[in-house]
Amino acid sequence: MKNYLQPPKKLIVINDMVGVGRCSMTVAIPVISACKVQACPVPTSVFSNHTGFPNFFKEDLTDALPSYLEGLSKVPVDFQGIYCGYLGSMKQIQLVGNYIRKSKEEYNPLVILDPIMGDHGTCYRTITPEFCNEMRSLLPYSDIITPNITEACILTETAYHPCRYSEEELLSICLKLQELGASKIVITGIKDDHNFYNFIYEHNNNYILMETPIAGESRPGTGDIFASIISALVLREYDLVDAVNRASEFIGACTSATSQLNIPVQEGVALELFLSNLIGL
Repeated sequence: MKNYLQPPKKLIVINDMVGVGRCSMTVAIPVISACKVQACPVPTSVFSNHTGFPNFFKEDLTDALPSYLEGLSKVPVDFQGIYCGYLGSMKQIQLVGNYIRKSKEEYNPLVILDPIMGDHGTCYRTITPEFCNEMRSLLPYSDIITPNITEACILTETAYHPCRYSEEELLSICLKLQELGASKIVITGIKDDHNFYNFIYEHNNNYILMETPIAGESRPGTGDIFASIISALVLREYDLVDAVNRASEFIGACTSATSQLNIPVQEGVALELFLSNLIGL
């Protein structure tokens, strides 16, 4: 067990905030805090509920981001990491990209990028080719990226297929991501009839395909929980493979219990019941 009687490291969390649906910043803050890291939020948008519901309210915070990030840069504290999730526009990517590049030059934080652009082989409706190009510009400044298989294909312009990906195909995608500037890569969302798989690529063709039994329905927010746990634990100097394994176990436990409780899929996973599993790390 890691020694936790020390000042928590500070992790800037760039994401949207959702009132109902258990995703994005709403799950990132409690998960990161349970992992003994201080979450320092930078909200990109505010939603009443996630967009999987029929109706929702949204307040775009793009215009506030420059002043917010400038204010954050003047706070006399040390940030050890930056975790970047949902970015809603090319302008947001540009603003956040400039902040990350400047931070890398000044104090070199650990940067984790979850390039949220699509799922199940399809781009989200707001994603354009220009948006994808802008997202690629963040890869050289990211220490770890956590795309799902759809997003990995989008970034590398690889044709997506719904069947199980071979290790050779996944390695080829990772090498393309590396050419675009990515360092360590975790491709998520790979599955067959019985298991989910995470493909972890670190360097020099060194990779691991990690298998986790499917525990229930696919639910919103699990990718946000996954990337949040990875960000916090790696910032605490956990090995990446160990962090991925612990994140997968946590999500599996949450998903299984949530299904047993018949909680609607749109409401995400009942992570509140299992945060104590992270507190012991």
